Amino acid sequence: MTQHGKKFIDATRRFDRDHLFAPAEALELAKQLAPAKFDETVELAVRLGVDPRKADQIVRGTVALPAGTGKDVRVAVFAAGDAAAEARAAGADHVGTDDLAAQVEGGMLDFDVAIATPDLMPMVGRLGRVLGPRGLMPNPKTGTVTQDVGKAVEDFKGGKVEYRTDRYGNIHVPLGKVSFEPEKLAQNFRAVIDELNRAKPASSKGRYMRKVAVSTTMGPGIKIDPGRLRDDALAP
Repeated sequence: MTQHGKKFIDATRRFDRDHLFAPAEALELAKQLAPAKFDETVELAVRLGVDPRKADQIVRGTVALPAGTGKDVRVAVFAAGDAAAEARAAGADHVGTDDLAAQVEGGMLDFDVAIATPDLMPMVGRLGRVLGPRGLMPNPKTGTVTQDVGKAVEDFKGGKVEYRTDRYGNIHVPLGKVSFEPEKLAQNFRAVIDELNRAKPASSKGRYMRKVAVSTTMGPGIKIDPGRLRDDALAP
């Protein structure tokens, strides 16, 4: 059984855990209930009505958060020549080819996003056992396999995040930090919901957004009414 801290338990007693809130209410409550002294991340969790065992129902992609993530995103780029120079100019934290691959194989995972040019994917593919389980494997569907590595670096450092259904059909996406103004969190919330609706598989039947909740790094989950996702998330 998970042992929760005193602050977490106190936070759970300060609201009705079974109530379904409007998006703006839930985001404001998450900010109020964040128990930690550090600037916690606010995260959105959505249970989708899909069967991720079927290839055509895996929901994945990227979404640009208009207010950013509030996090210093570290980017590794597998590129050579002009592309490598573009990546460095755009602010990539690690750039290389065989040398970078050797570092990763040796346990260097000091990055949040990995980007690669198409010609280096055979080499990067050999790192699958290291990068795959951590969700760091470059993929064309998420814009992390591209010739335009400079733009990709700028996009991810500027607030672009990846999302993908897990084995149970859940999506987890960061919305920013507790220190964000409510309007900023609401803007990011709306961007993610709109993107997930856009990415709905044609073969998905029945209700698509089954369960929706927000939480902070150390705080409790706050349920959102799936029927109110069309509410103006910017309303007070």
